[in-house]
Amino acid sequence: MLEGVNVALGVAGSIAAVKTVELAHELRRQGAAVRGVMTPAAEGIIHPWALEFATENDVITEITGRVEHVELCGREGWADVLLVAPATANTVGKMAAAVDDTPVTTCATTAFGAGVPVVVVPAMHEPMYDHPGVLDALDRLAEWGVDFVDPRVEEGKAKIATEAAVVTGVARATAADTLAGETVVVTSGATTESVDPIRTLSNRASGKTGRAVARACYARGATVVLVHDGPDVPWAETEQVESAAEMLAAVEAHAPDADALVSAAAIADYTVDTADEKLRSGRELTLELEPTPKLIDTVREHNPALPIVGFKAETGGDDETVVARARETMARVDLAFVVGNDASVMGEERTRALLVDTDGAEPVEGSKAELGARVADRLAGVLG
Repeated sequence: MLEGVNVALGVAGSIAAVKTVELAHELRRQGAAVRGVMTPAAEGIIHPWALEFATENDVITEITGRVEHVELCGREGWADVLLVAPATANTVGKMAAAVDDTPVTTCATTAFGAGVPVVVVPAMHEPMYDHPGVLDALDRLAEWGVDFVDPRVEEGKAKIATEAAVVTGVARATAADTLAGETVVVTSGATTESVDPIRTLSNRASGKTGRAVARACYARGATVVLVHDGPDVPWAETEQVESAAEMLAAVEAHAPDADALVSAAAIADYTVDTADEKLRSGRELTLELEPTPKLIDTVREHNPALPIVGFKAETGGDDETVVARARETMARVDLAFVVGNDASVMGEERTRALLVDTDGAEPVEGSKAELGARVADRLAGVLG
């Protein structure tokens, strides 16, 4: 997700600094190169050697005659982005006031003047986060174009965001904004039909591909609505649904204001009448399955001009079969393109898929994050 991106990681004196070793590892796992910068207060919480180990680069703990801040964040500097994580109330206030009394704030002032993107990840006690002066400082930084990765407010603390959320924020700050101004609705995961208050009918879809598509669209500047069976994510408006009917209703509600729909969810083809009480075991039981409305067909009927990307899973078929079935669906619903794959990749970390349109079928093999990025890029081309 961050292949080839150079990240200057500024660490301020929050106890959340203990998280930066794992954060640096995750940034590098996603393809970034990382160099650390620390305030004196941060050195009292985590030793610079730990960050040096995590980044495999020397850590800047003071500004010397080598003008490290310019070498790192100047107009011809090394960094593609300055990531301040964690950012304390003290550091946020200094950044907004152009106070340069730590290596991190000096790098920040240099980055602002040089036009280097800045991402801030606040972490502090909740009352500090709610301080009018801190809020004013955050507003000022936002006016200057700073991207924020919002904290998780729990137990009276504004805790540092997850590594995945921070990586996504850095990706959005550094990727080409090919979907800026677009609103993309993405469906993801499985739907579940209730048989009774305990039992359900569902499928093996994990939602990894749909979430990867949504994340990649956000990284390219889109406003994303994620309709799925999972928890809220910090980089999308999340609609939590369970059944096929709930998913259809949620998508229908958002479709009129959307610029595109990516229907990656494995939506149940059949539902049942739900029993009010638990069905007793130990006896033969026949369930009458009723077909559910096809989501993409229904959305297309009500939104004839909306670009829609479909997904088509097959079992045991060769590429020719996958392409043929994908083109049948594409023609029936007037889809922009279809992502076809074998159902064996459900739940796996890696995948193989075919991006099918009227011109051909492009194979994509690798992680589901890589597939998500390719779908987002193809969608950007569709939207122009």
